[in-house]
Amino acid sequence: MSELGKISKSPDTDVRHRLLSCATQVFTRKGYAATTVREIVTAAGVTKPVLYYYFRNKEGIYLELIRSAFAKLDALLDSSRGQRGSVTETLLRFSDQVFSLFMENVGVARLMYSIYYGPPQGAPFFNFDAYHVKFQDAIKRLVKEGIRKREFYKGNAEIMMWAIIGAINVTTEVQLLHPEWGIERKRLTRILKLIFQGISTQRRGREEKRR
Repeated sequence: MSELGKISKSPDTDVRHRLLSCATQVFTRKGYAATTVREIVTAAGVTKPVLYYYFRNKEGIYLELIRSAFAKLDALLDSSRGQRGSVTETLLRFSDQVFSLFMENVGVARLMYSIYYGPPQGAPFFNFDAYHVKFQDAIKRLVKEGIRKREFYKGNAEIMMWAIIGAINVTTEVQLLHPEWGIERKRLTRILKLIFQGISTQRRGREEKRR
């Protein structure tokens, strides 16, 4: 166990964590609109004033759930810049980190999907699309770097980007809907390696020699 894992939570941190965890469960089960503050605090074993102290209201605890998850994604997006190794290695590592982050926050992800794709629930506005664009830009930037370094053949970077994002999206969404299918992180890596083989300059060079 890491040193971080050995550190016990402070009472404040523990209460916040329980409130956020219970809010995620109740929001996911009942929907944002149908969830009451009473249900959240009852599940967390605290009183309403405790929730109001930390998050002010139901809207506040919802936004904290969403913002904290995307703050972690922001950190991953920043870390994808200037990493050592090949672009292929960076993309594999980044995709694995994104998948791991998704699984660590799968309850929040399920809530996000219900808000983004489901009927309006009166939840406070959050600009999900801005993060979709940032994610796309990060993948496209790495693909273009791969083309510049001649790891990938000179093709359409946007199409390559969508192939990579498609693999990540399908793998994460299967975890939400059918985890029993077993498409987990190792299989995501294998799928991505197949994509990278298809856009590799080495493979393209071998194909041209055979012609």
